[in-house]
Amino acid sequence: MNAQIQSALNWRYATKLFNPAKKVSDDDLNTILEATRLAPSSLGIHPWKAIVVTDEAIRKQLRAAAWNQSQITDASHIVVFAARKTLDEEYVNAYINRVAETRNQKVEDIQGYKQMIMGSFAQKSPEAIKEWNARQVYIALGFLLESAALIHIDTCPMEGFDPAQFDKILNLDSSAYGSVVVATVGYRSEEDKYALAPKVRFPINSVIETV
Repeated sequence: MNAQIQSALNWRYATKLFNPAKKVSDDDLNTILEATRLAPSSLGIHPWKAIVVTDEAIRKQLRAAAWNQSQITDASHIVVFAARKTLDEEYVNAYINRVAETRNQKVEDIQGYKQMIMGSFAQKSPEAIKEWNARQVYIALGFLLESAALIHIDTCPMEGFDPAQFDKILNLDSSAYGSVVVATVGYRSEEDKYALAPKVRFPINSVIETV
């Protein structure tokens, strides 16, 4: 395994206590967010967005909706991942237009691709589409966590919050998106006892199989 990647992944952990006085630079934050944007998604449809919350008053409200977990206010930045609640033809058209623009193609030449996408969603219930969209979010979350680790910035992925309250606070409840998972980003506190705890994982031969 590449030594740099192995070292970074062994170094990272789900940070419980952040140093509120130490901030992530704009350049480093943009690096992490760009890596997140470049994450793959099934069909390339990218059915999510990431909301970087900087307003301290909003973060205090979010902390209250996350069982008062200190990472929400103490980390340098908080990123709320929100998945689309549905996937309709209007959104698919926007994606197809983006494909055509990026690859210098005519929209009419990739209508077959559009129909394939629409056909795939037609076979799913609204709840199945919502769950499918949420799974795409976790791919992006993984990119955020690893890219941050590679430049020695701490993170903590968090599902311990009330999504309905988050949606209300972030004005998502009437939007096409709903909050799924949070990543807090910053630098660990020297008082975090978990920072030096050995990483616990099952042996590779119990989680990786070759057939």
